[in-house]
Amino acid sequence: MAGFIAENVSIHPRAEIDDDVEIGPFCVIGPNVKIGRGTRLENHVTLMGNVAIGEENHIYPNVVIGGEPQDISYRGTDTQVILGDHNVIREGVTINRGSEKEDGITAVGDHNFLMACSHVAHDCKLGSHIVIANATLLGGHVHVHDYASLSGGAAVHHFTSIGSFSFVAGLARVLHDVPPFM
Repeated sequence: MAGFIAENVSIHPRAEIDDDVEIGPFCVIGPNVKIGRGTRLENHVTLMGNVAIGEENHIYPNVVIGGEPQDISYRGTDTQVILGDHNVIREGVTINRGSEKEDGITAVGDHNFLMACSHVAHDCKLGSHIVIANATLLGGHVHVHDYASLSGGAAVHHFTSIGSFSFVAGLARVLHDVPPFM
């Protein structure tokens, strides 16, 4: 795959863009962003703040990664988002940076599929091979372990863990930890 960057993107000169990256029209890439080899950004993607994106990810229109945490105690610390490899991030997904309350990192592992309009709040930790369906909301500090599936419209309360190989039903309200295999 040959890299391509549309003419009408805004890429800060300090951003680090690896080989074979495709960046579509009207994307905005901030100064502390790193994008790994083979990643593809469709149109209107915004990467802001301290964001590291791994290799071979596919990010669809209107995704915003690296916005400040939506936490009233946040005081502007240089926190970050780390996105692994081979993830599919569909339209309108938001992934916020970490806060000062944990390690300052919102992390998404490898081979995950985040469907349209889902939200990953500050300080969330997502493992690998996770499916998060449309309009699912993860509150701050949620930990989702490998191979979990969350159906559409689920809302996960902050400080909750979703165990490996578990399944959360559509429109569910998750107030407590979900054990593995449940």
